[in-house]
Amino acid sequence: MTSFVPQDATSLLPNIEAKARQEVNEPHSAVVRFGADQPLRLDAGVALPHLQIAYQTYGEPNAARSNAILVCHALTGDQHAANPNPVTGKPGWWETLVGPGKPIDTERFFVISSNVLGGCMGTTGPASLNPATGRAYGLDMPVVTIRDMVNAQAMLLDHLGIEKLLCVAGGSMGGMQVLQWAASYPERVFSALPIATGARHSAQNIAFHEVGRQAVMADPDWRGGRYLAEGVTPHRGLAVARMAAHITYLSDQALHRKFGRRLQDRANPTFGFDADFQVESYLRHQGESFVQRFDANSYLYVTRAMDYFDLAEDYGGVLANAFAGSKTRFCLVSFTSDWLFPTEDSRAIVHALNASGASVSFAEIVSDKGHDAFLLEEPELFAITRGFLDSAARAFGLPPGREG
Repeated sequence: MTSFVPQDATSLLPNIEAKARQEVNEPHSAVVRFGADQPLRLDAGVALPHLQIAYQTYGEPNAARSNAILVCHALTGDQHAANPNPVTGKPGWWETLVGPGKPIDTERFFVISSNVLGGCMGTTGPASLNPATGRAYGLDMPVVTIRDMVNAQAMLLDHLGIEKLLCVAGGSMGGMQVLQWAASYPERVFSALPIATGARHSAQNIAFHEVGRQAVMADPDWRGGRYLAEGVTPHRGLAVARMAAHITYLSDQALHRKFGRRLQDRANPTFGFDADFQVESYLRHQGESFVQRFDANSYLYVTRAMDYFDLAEDYGGVLANAFAGSKTRFCLVSFTSDWLFPTEDSRAIVHALNASGASVSFAEIVSDKGHDAFLLEEPELFAITRGFLDSAARAFGLPPGREG
């Protein structure tokens, strides 16, 4: 396979990868560690002792600690929602929404963002050191679920002294966490903002994830998940997995607008298998930049957690039962060009919430940016988020914020 790495970027790889490896156990963020006396009971039926959770906070808690908002990241995100990423140096993944004067206003709210269980930026995951062996867990790490991730976050909030959240917000896998929070801890969630998500992972989405996992495991350097111990990394397999996944985050319109059929730095085709088209070069870049910052086994674990997510299954197959008696206020948002989590997925949640008697509002935003629209500049999403949080804050008894 042709290398995905531009010649002038080759020298950057060791430094970026070294930074990423360091973040696994000693992250550049706050960390809370729970000892063997506080194990996390997992859906897999085993207990996980020595849990570590890496997190960031933005803003300050008020005297009553009633202004807290938990933001939940998507598949390959992390705790760095609104600050530069210590590995890549890029802006936080939700700096469009979180910050001073922004819709999730850090001058008004105390915002918490944690790396999910199974991740690779400081929260316990397959790349973390297993205290029992002194080596990385690898595939000895139990498989985790969205509910396990949420239960770990609940332990973090207990540690921070946050009894009730003003809001839980997130998109994609983050939206799954929002829904699980509302189902598992309704008394702790005053309002919920699930964006571009679903109450279960579809067969098509599971299929895409399986292609990615097989790409990783087919790489000879995966070594049965033991690549860290053997000093190698399955770069090619993980890059292909990222390339395939990245296509699902975009829309046909967005790809056409960005690239069309334009050639990459050439006037004519090469009649070979180099990256003739701009879209090919873009995907190769996405793949290679991803493998520098993300752990391959973590990719297996977090994709599997999404696959297992089916909120209704735990409530007799009836989604409305998951929200029975809920006092939580909900606002759901979808995007017209999102084919990974189409509007019909959000409508199914809205119908279930209506059937359970919950308070719910819903907006479908016209956008050609695809699934990733929730991470991008979308003025209508900004306005909806600001309005929903302002309303929730007033109802929760918080003083009014400044005009946006």
